[in-house]
Amino acid sequence: MSAESVLIPDDRAFSNFKEECGSEEGWSLTYNKTGMTVWTQTIGGDEEKSLHKIKCRMACKDVPAETMYDVLHDIEYRRKWDANVIETFDIGKLTVNADVGYYSCTTHPYTHTHTHAHTHPRSWRCVCLYVNEAPPRLCLGKCPKPLRNRDVITLRSWLPMGSDYIIINYSVKHAKYPPKKDMVRAVSIQTGYLIQSHGPDHCTLTYLAHVDPKGSLPKWVVNKSSQFLAPKAMKKISKACLKYGEWKQRHNPGFKPWLYPEQTTLPTIPVSELSIQHADSLENIDESTLSEMQTREERDSD
Repeated sequence: MSAESVLIPDDRAFSNFKEECGSEEGWSLTYNKTGMTVWTQTIGGDEEKSLHKIKCRMACKDVPAETMYDVLHDIEYRRKWDANVIETFDIGKLTVNADVGYYSCTTHPYTHTHTHAHTHPRSWRCVCLYVNEAPPRLCLGKCPKPLRNRDVITLRSWLPMGSDYIIINYSVKHAKYPPKKDMVRAVSIQTGYLIQSHGPDHCTLTYLAHVDPKGSLPKWVVNKSSQFLAPKAMKKISKACLKYGEWKQRHNPGFKPWLYPEQTTLPTIPVSELSIQHADSLENIDESTLSEMQTREERDSD
C-alpha cells in the first residue's frame, strides 16, 4: 500500500497477498502440528523492538470454502459466535468489493500454560492477541488487566479468484470516527485471509497479519502471544463455520451483499474522506496506571 494515499486494492494487490501467503522464504516456522502451521517474520531485524508478521495455515475438514468465506463476511453471525465483540458495524462502501468498517472488543484476564522458556515480567501475564475478523477487522481478544479495550477502523476489500477467496484490510482514519477516550486505537498494517478450496467439503484457511495493538504492550509480548492465540482464533472460526448453515437459514438466508453487491444499503464513501492510519501518529497510552485506577473504582463501588 502507499505510505500516504488511501488506495483500494487492485488485482495486483490481491495476487501479491496470495503469493505471500504461499511463500515460505523469509519466514520462520514456529509450529506445525495437527493441521495447523504457524510462521513468523521479523520486520526491521530487531526481535525485541519490532512487531512480527504472523502467518497461520489451517486445514478445515467438513468446511466448504464458500461457507468459510460467508462466515468471515457475515457481521450479524459474528455477533453470535464472537464473545469479545463490543461493537462492530460497516461505515460505508467504496466499491462493489470494498468498504470501511469499525470494530471494538473487550479485554479480560486470560492465562495459559507456558510452553516456551521466555520469562514474563510479573506485571505482564500472557496476552491473548490475535486478528480474528468476520469481516476481518481487528480483534485483540482477551487481554490481562490493566489493559484498555481496543478498536480499529479498516478499509476492507475482497475478491474471489477461481476456487479461492481473498479478504484483506488495513487501517484508515475517518473524521467522523476519531479515537475514543476509553479505547486504544489499534492499527492493522496488513491483515487478511486466503481461503483455498480442496473439494466440496474441505478448504485451507491462511491468515496473515501485521498488527500494532498500540497502548503499552511490550512488543515481545505481542510477538509471543500471537503465536499461541492466532491458531486458537482460527479454530474458533472453523468451529463457527459448522453451525453457520443452520443459523443462516433462520436469519435472512438470501442476504449476502458480499456476493450480491446490489443488496447493500451502505452509503458510498469517497476515498477523499479517508487517510492512512499510521501507528506512530497515535498517542502511546500508558496503561500501567489503570490497574490502580480500576482497583480504586472497584473498591468505591463496593
